Amino acid sequence: MKIHLYLKTLILLILFGCTKEIPKSIAPNIIPKPLSQKIEKGVFILDKNTSLESSMKYKNVATFLNSYFEENYNLKLASKKSKNKIVLNVDNSIKNEEGYQLKVTENKISILAKTSKGAFYAVQSLIQLLPIKTSSKTIAVQCLEIKDEPRFSYRGMHLDVARHFFSVDFIKKYIHLMALLKMNTFHWHLTEDQGWRIEIKKYPKLQEIGGYRNETLIGHYSDQPHKFDGKKYGGFYTQEDIKEIVKYASERQITIIPEIEMPGHSQAAIAAYPELGCTGKQIEVATKWGVFEDIYCPKETTFKFLEAIIDEVVELFPGKYIHIGGDEAPKTRWKECAHCQQLIKKEDLKDERGLQSYFITRMEKYINSKGKQIIGWDEILEGGLAPNATVMSWRGTNGAVEAAKQKHNVILTPNAHCYFDHYQSDNENEPLAIGGFLPLEKVYNFNPIPEELTKEESKYVLGAQGNVWTEYISTPEKVEYMAFPRAIALAEVVWSASKNKKYSDFINRLAHFNKRLDVLNVNYANHLYEVKGTLINEKGEFNYELKTTTKGKNIRFTRDDSEPNRSSTLYTEKIKITKNSIIRAAVFDANSKQPLGKTFTQRINLHKAVGKKIYLNVAPNEAYNAGGKQALINGISGNNKRYGDKEWLGFSGDDVEVTIEFDKPTDINSIATRFYNGKGQWIYAPKEVDIALKLNDGKYVFIKNKIAQSDSILKSYYYNFKEYNPENIKVNSIIVTVKNYGIIPEGKQGAGHKAWTFIDEIIVE
Repeated sequence: MKIHLYLKTLILLILFGCTKEIPKSIAPNIIPKPLSQKIEKGVFILDKNTSLESSMKYKNVATFLNSYFEENYNLKLASKKSKNKIVLNVDNSIKNEEGYQLKVTENKISILAKTSKGAFYAVQSLIQLLPIKTSSKTIAVQCLEIKDEPRFSYRGMHLDVARHFFSVDFIKKYIHLMALLKMNTFHWHLTEDQGWRIEIKKYPKLQEIGGYRNETLIGHYSDQPHKFDGKKYGGFYTQEDIKEIVKYASERQITIIPEIEMPGHSQAAIAAYPELGCTGKQIEVATKWGVFEDIYCPKETTFKFLEAIIDEVVELFPGKYIHIGGDEAPKTRWKECAHCQQLIKKEDLKDERGLQSYFITRMEKYINSKGKQIIGWDEILEGGLAPNATVMSWRGTNGAVEAAKQKHNVILTPNAHCYFDHYQSDNENEPLAIGGFLPLEKVYNFNPIPEELTKEESKYVLGAQGNVWTEYISTPEKVEYMAFPRAIALAEVVWSASKNKKYSDFINRLAHFNKRLDVLNVNYANHLYEVKGTLINEKGEFNYELKTTTKGKNIRFTRDDSEPNRSSTLYTEKIKITKNSIIRAAVFDANSKQPLGKTFTQRINLHKAVGKKIYLNVAPNEAYNAGGKQALINGISGNNKRYGDKEWLGFSGDDVEVTIEFDKPTDINSIATRFYNGKGQWIYAPKEVDIALKLNDGKYVFIKNKIAQSDSILKSYYYNFKEYNPENIKVNSIIVTVKNYGIIPEGKQGAGHKAWTFIDEIIVE
């Protein structure tokens, strides 16, 4: 054994020269995490003498790998066979179509796979074992053995190019980044109210007129009054562009699913061809976001029009699916349309929902005749599901559960876990987003299998997808910022076995992966060094706990509202809170002069209800209950610009009764709270707030307050009890009843649905 080691060292010294350092391998930090990975002793040396051998089946994958070496290391592998080699071979004994085995020994890198997909994914894992950047002509690869396969067959990312348009080069970059993560499906959202982005030769006005809007909304939809930039905006992809992108994706084992919206989200098409609508009137391509009443009229001419579009689309996209949208289709025009009402009677349909089902089923039959299957958003369940449809569940998981129980395939993309247009940090300096709050950890902890499904029903869950809607994302840089690293977390959700997942381990691997993104000039959001804080009630005493997810870093903090620096107090234990406080904290390396991330700031209001007992008559919606009921009286107010953080609690359509109990009779002067009023997100301030006070003598005092509706994003409520009684009031408990707005009116986003209510801290002084 000692002789063998001596000879090996001697050979390496001869190869690299006595004065040259033997190259070092990098530690394996593969994302998504492989099913099994065993580290072995030794390294494989990759240099110009290394040969690349491949079965004919994997020639394209070998070409891809060879190109990678040339482009990134200026290293061209030997064409002649060598003892030092990389070999790609077929192994039909591997059960999973996308599975692979990667074995690195001191003289050979062996890749085994059943299909070219598996071979490509093995190459992606191999690439992550290589240095990110090096000028050396020799590269060391850690010896190891990997056996790997994906958890789900559908691993997708979506991009909306209709609200904002992105270049061919950027679409390719987006696909390339997906390939690094072993994602296999790109959902390309090509048509919308605000723009038509695909060339249709039979109907050129779609791209010539529908591809451009006169101006674009400035700021958030909820900002009032609406303001516009006055600039014409648009663009579209030629069919040659699309062929180029499809080929590029195919080389990276990615299938593209085009989305052609119907019957709703079709205002751009109707602007180009007004006869497609129920009124026949000329309308403009939409200039603001939201849902619009002008949708396709289910006339024969409309169906012929859509069938002709499908004829061209299926020739461009070789994948099995066409996404037909099917979401957010207001029925206002159909209710007023004589033709639609006659069609409902003729086809013996129940109502306009039944008419939507008729519309989708008819288009599905035509698309099936072209050898394709349809996917639709979960609204296609309304009125009855088309026979062969796959459901993409976005409004939570209920759509997925309903469809799977009907034995239909489903793809999970619930907005609470997979909408990457939502805010990802509490930091007030985050760029404008549509709303919500979806931090990295929440994405990582997502389980695409709903608990309500049996083992048999769960087989209909194909996988999951991250969605990037672009109302508030106008540049490639911002797409990258919103998508990454959340797409990386989702990639591990859909690929890696759930038993192998651990968030702290993922974070440490992500820190390494981010260096690869740096080389690729990806403008990812780096929240690895953020501080998070929690106020803890420990037997009536309040302490504030600070945490950061990255290991081996220090937190320093201040209590005087100043910025923390390297000389600020080192956090070693919970901070005792005895009065209203402002905590500022940041993460530092042991030797760093500047903080590694953004400063965390928390204002704490120790009002009289903090830490008391609290009861709710209904639970908040699961997606908006991160802080639990205690969030309403924990001394911390929600963010002024977003409703999805752990301080706001969201309730879907319910009247909410909040009971706060004091441990002894307590003097109170006032009560205050806030309600989010983001009507563009179906969130409305309540119509009324009622207060009941249980006094020390057992009697009750009742106070009713109507809430005046307005367009401001926040609606404050304040009641001074001195208006009722100039003396202090002693109470044992307070009951606050928040009455839901009710049904959202016609013409508004979410029309016909119950409004959401979002409640902030209830402050009792």
